This record gives sequence, C-alpha cells and structure tokens, in this order.
Amino acid sequence: MNRPNTSHARTVLYTVSGEESRPVADALDDAPPAVPVGKRGSLRRLANRLSLLGLVGLVIVVLWLCVAFIGPLVAPYKEGAVTSTEVFGSYSAAHLFGTDYLGRDMLSRVLYGTQYTVGLALASTVLASCIGTFFGLVAAVSGRWVDEIMSRLFDALISIPSKILALVVIAAFGSSVPMLIMVAALAYIPGAFRISRSLAVNLMTLEYVQVAKARGEGLFYIARAEVLPNMIHPMLADFGLRFVFIVLLLSGLSFLGLGVQPPNADWGSLVRENIGGLAEGAPAVLMPAVAIATLTVGVNLLIDSLRRHAARAHGGVK
Repeated sequence: MNRPNTSHARTVLYTVSGEESRPVADALDDAPPAVPVGKRGSLRRLANRLSLLGLVGLVIVVLWLCVAFIGPLVAPYKEGAVTSTEVFGSYSAAHLFGTDYLGRDMLSRVLYGTQYTVGLALASTVLASCIGTFFGLVAAVSGRWVDEIMSRLFDALISIPSKILALVVIAAFGSSVPMLIMVAALAYIPGAFRISRSLAVNLMTLEYVQVAKARGEGLFYIARAEVLPNMIHPMLADFGLRFVFIVLLLSGLSFLGLGVQPPNADWGSLVRENIGGLAEGAPAVLMPAVAIATLTVGVNLLIDSLRRHAARAHGGVK
C-alpha cells in the first residue's frame, strides 16, 4: 500500500509584537518546560479532597491501623509481663503510659489491645456492610413481594437494641472472638440494609437503569453494573459510621466482662480491669479511654470531610 506524500511546506505562524515578529514555534522553544498535568493535578486533588480536620482524622485512623498491625512487634514488654512493683504507677521513662493494677506496662497492653479493638471492629463492619448491601440490592431490584418480606424481617431485627441483642446472644452462646464478630455484625446488618435499599430504590428510577431494562439486561447485571457503582460513596460513609458504632459496642461489652476474655484484652477490657485507679487519676484507666476516643473522633472527622467533598462534587450543600 502506497503511503501519501507528506512533503508539504511547513506552515509557520508568527507572533506579533511591537518591534518584530518571530515564529510561534521559536517562542514555544524559549518557554519553560511544562509540568505534566497528571503529576501536578494528582497532588492538588489529594490536597483539596480533605479539609484540615479531614487530614487530621486520616492521620489518626492510619496511625491506629498501623498500630493494629505492628503494635505487638514494637511493644516494649510482653503483653502479660509484670514489669514493676508499683501498681497504678504514673508516667515515667520506663513506662510511658504508667502501670496497671498488677504492675504491667500499660503502653504494651494498649499496643497489644489495639489489634483486638480495631481488628474485631473492622471485621464486623466489613461483614455487616457486605451482607446488608447485598440484601439491600436484592430487595431493590426484585419484585414487590420480595422487597416487602425482606424489609419487614429486617425491620423486626432492627427494633431490638444492639446492646440487648449482643447481651442475649453472648449470654446464650458464650464469648469468643468469632462470636463477638458475628454478634456485632448481626446487630448492624439491618441498618446497612436500610441504607443500601433506600439508595438502590432511588437509583432504580433513573433513566440509565430504565435503558438497561429496555435493553433486556438481567437483574444481576443491573444491580452489579448500574446500581452498585453509583452507591459506593454513600455506603463508604455508612461503613465508617458502622465502624464507630461497633467499636463502642465491643468496648462496652468488654467493659461489662462479656467481650475479649483474659489473658487477652482490648481497650474496653483495659478500662474495666483498671477502673480501681480512676479515683486517683491513674494513666492505666485514662489511656485506653483516650485511645477509644481518638479512634472514634478520627474516623468521624475523616467521614465528615469525605461527605462534604462528595457534596461539593455533586453541587450539594457545603
């Protein structure tokens, strides 16, 4: 195949100035090299996505996630090692968070307990959000009777207070790590179902979903390709809120002695076993409570910043 002859004369454009004119190509050669748009825009988008408080929340959340993974590796002492003869000791160079009611290092106890508090809450939240979102999608894309039956079942389940449900189940079947994950997830599946169903029902009325139905697409395709991608951001915000609720639920159960059992301990257990030092302001009871507070506040700051960014992106209220 013959290629066309491209040996045409080069078209030269000139810039006009007060004294002389020169080709635009020469003027561009003298210009400084442009910064790639992708590199320049990615950092700016990352900085603009979160507010200052959102960045603070992100730092707090990432910090505790890292501690959950590497906390036992960097702990100065073993989890149950008695390292001091002073009970409810104050802050010191050897014990930055003081000592507990047995003389154990509280910094080590908090670092070891992070993997239970964060790990159990994260696993329960993932389980609750995934199951609730799945049933919400099924109810939204299915027929009226399926939607009604599933909605009434989850309405009955959500009418039971989460702490009462957790206390009844744990009292009946005992406390263990798998049971804590299951009961926390069970308590918050109905909430995730209601949020996901509400979002999916609204999306099912939009035009692009109706076009997909007119093309003859199946319900599975519509739920997976048309509805689910457009409800990810609200469900992520709901995921963060569920995580906070489950952290508080599990910490409350541990404070009542129904959570993580000795010799292991999460933050709620650490508060309960050192409650005797509250009158004298011992760090052993204050530091686990501060850890719970910073985690919940950090997650809320991050979620609120992401929600505001999504509202601005969609032209909503700032």
